[in-house]
Amino acid sequence: MSLISFSLDRYNLPLFEAADARHTALGSWITGDISVYFPVCLDALAAVDDAANGRPVEPWSSDNYHVSIDANGLRFNSPYSSQEGDYPLSEVRPVLEDYWRFLVARPENPDLVRPYWPELPEWQAELLLWEQTWERRHPYRGRLF
Repeated sequence: MSLISFSLDRYNLPLFEAADARHTALGSWITGDISVYFPVCLDALAAVDDAANGRPVEPWSSDNYHVSIDANGLRFNSPYSSQEGDYPLSEVRPVLEDYWRFLVARPENPDLVRPYWPELPEWQAELLLWEQTWERRHPYRGRLF
């Protein structure tokens, strides 16, 4: 059973339900900070994988949260609310993986045309752009996508 389940509201935006109230802040951070943005989810997945494997993690920047990801876990707080969380990577990783699957399953807007790889599904184009930008293979390539 997943710690957090995700769904869409009537505007095609993410909602979450935490199986345990302790994970409510994590669901809020994911749906609020990552939201529907593949590149941000790719960054989060890479940061968690890098931290878990002892690789240095780039600082996380966000307008809504102060976030720290390292081998000890994910910690965040919001300067605009009392929202804060501290979670071990062993809890964060599967939730982020589930969230990626949720984002991929969302229907694409057929009227939007990307200037980069328009022939690919959005998630694949964003993955290629992520790898091109960071000049490295995404650590989840071959595992999650």
